[in-house]
Amino acid sequence: MQKALLSRGASYRSSPHVSKGITKGCSRRTFSAFLCGKEKLFMETKTEKEVRYLKIYAVISTLFFAVFLLSAFTIGNKKKFEEIDVERINIVEKDGKLKMVISNKVRQHPGTMDGKYYKEREGQRSAGMIFFSEKGDEIGGLGFDGDTGKGQVGSLTFDKFRGDQTVQFIHQEDPDGKYFAGLRMNDQTVPMVDVAKMNNMERKAVGNDIMRLKIGRDRDKSSIIQLNDAKGRSRIVISVAADGNPRLNFIDENGKVIYSLPDEGKVVKK
Repeated sequence: MQKALLSRGASYRSSPHVSKGITKGCSRRTFSAFLCGKEKLFMETKTEKEVRYLKIYAVISTLFFAVFLLSAFTIGNKKKFEEIDVERINIVEKDGKLKMVISNKVRQHPGTMDGKYYKEREGQRSAGMIFFSEKGDEIGGLGFDGDTGKGQVGSLTFDKFRGDQTVQFIHQEDPDGKYFAGLRMNDQTVPMVDVAKMNNMERKAVGNDIMRLKIGRDRDKSSIIQLNDAKGRSRIVISVAADGNPRLNFIDENGKVIYSLPDEGKVVKK
């Protein structure tokens, strides 16, 4: 019986149907493994390609950005424009310190003195240029303004340290068309921050912002040289009238002419 069982088992294992089934199962498992391997290999290859593309993109972007920055620093130091529209330009030193402002009326710098920013003058000054010292104070400027019915003015000024203008080249025209064009020189005896606290009477009392010299073409069409004292009173006036008559007047502190050339009594009439 044992032999029979062994013989039956042997014949079962050697049966072609059994052998074929086992072989077929093995084939299925082997093909499945092959497909899984191929899919895994395909996914790995795709990921590697994407990573490689990202690396290439990053390198190219970095190089492009570096070239852009270098171009900005080398070529960008000097720009050429045929025409620009701008409301205000600030000229600064390398450390950012303001040295000059070119502006329209609305955006014009109101001025600074001893660190004080005159905000109340915003939008009140004429269009033009304002210059600043190393200390940050306003030291002069160039301005122009005018309108129908209001007259007009053009002025180049030079300021005293911590003060207002001492030298002024000016064209000042009234609404009726009469004008003065020439040079004025002024006394500035009090720092501007202190002047701002005074009224007009107090300013005159200390002799601040007093015109001492005027040279130019006056409103009556005469050419004139006028010398004033420390209180702003005219003391010597040299003039040539529009009709060509010259005159030299010496004036006292009350405004009275005390001596005149030519002497009216000795003038030879043509």
